[in-house]
Amino acid sequence: MTQTADTPPGTPHGSFLDEVKSAVTPRAALLVVGVLALQLLFIASYVGALHDPKPKDVPFGVAAPLPAVAQQAVTQLDKLPGSPLDPRTVTDLAAAREKILNRDLDGALVIDPRGTTDTLLVASGGGTVLSATLNGLVTTLEAAQHRTVRTVDLAPASSQDFDGLSSFYLVVGWCVGGYLTASILAISTGARPANPERAAIRLGTMALVSIAAGIGGAVIVGPILGALPGSVVALWGLGALIIFAVGAATLALQGLFGIVGIGLAILLIVVAGNPSAGGAFPLPMLPPFWKAIGPALPPGAGTWVARSIAYFKGNAVTGPLLVLSAWAVAGVVITMAAAVFRGRRERARAEA
Repeated sequence: MTQTADTPPGTPHGSFLDEVKSAVTPRAALLVVGVLALQLLFIASYVGALHDPKPKDVPFGVAAPLPAVAQQAVTQLDKLPGSPLDPRTVTDLAAAREKILNRDLDGALVIDPRGTTDTLLVASGGGTVLSATLNGLVTTLEAAQHRTVRTVDLAPASSQDFDGLSSFYLVVGWCVGGYLTASILAISTGARPANPERAAIRLGTMALVSIAAGIGGAVIVGPILGALPGSVVALWGLGALIIFAVGAATLALQGLFGIVGIGLAILLIVVAGNPSAGGAFPLPMLPPFWKAIGPALPPGAGTWVARSIAYFKGNAVTGPLLVLSAWAVAGVVITMAAAVFRGRRERARAEA
């Protein structure tokens, strides 16, 4: 190997700096910048959503034998500093119970004017942090009026479900499986499918993985670990839908933006979706931005349905299931449309 005047003896032709310059292409530099941006957004999103949880406008019912007594309590609760509750009157104990089990309310206070002990209804299966927060808040208020409160948990979280987090972690695992499977398909055979047939094969593969991983997750958290009660079959169906919805959406983003689509999927599902899902802290305890976007993203919709299946007899799941279905349908349509367009463009180039 020849040496130049600037190259020390024993050094390969060219310098390390030259090798770095040749490796760091503009495309690679942009991808690195994109990863840096994802890191910073990850920190901002998680810390912004979870660093200072406070109850805000929690749907809360008040029942009393006399409507005037209930309305007076609602007025007092509505004036609490920071507006932690969004109180409204309910007719009686039975109505409050029904609304909590239907997930229309997160708690309710049933006032007994004949005595000094009232009843607080909560549902820790919907989030133990929120039910504990309501218990502390109402207990303090009752003590200020020289009254006591008796707490009744209508949908208690499983003893094997610490802080009610198992539903959230299950859904996170399913979401990770969705975008990782789609990413592997992109890495192994190209980010954009060459034609509609290839796109259909990817979507079919995604469907098979969804079915297998859905039943796997449901069996692990149910019969194997005993972390979640509820129907294994229902959780299986939910898992398959979540995985396919996230995977199809990732395939769609890859079809539109190439390898950058993987980063966009992570941005939507991990950076924006996980902290806003209501897992670590239920939605009423999140800041307004995360509280608003959470139900529209797969982790939030999935976590809500998983908790409903486990603790609320499958109530109030229509809206979140429609959200997940919309992600799945949109992913399929965009993936196929992008493949058709790409196929036509390649044929036009070949003919030209």
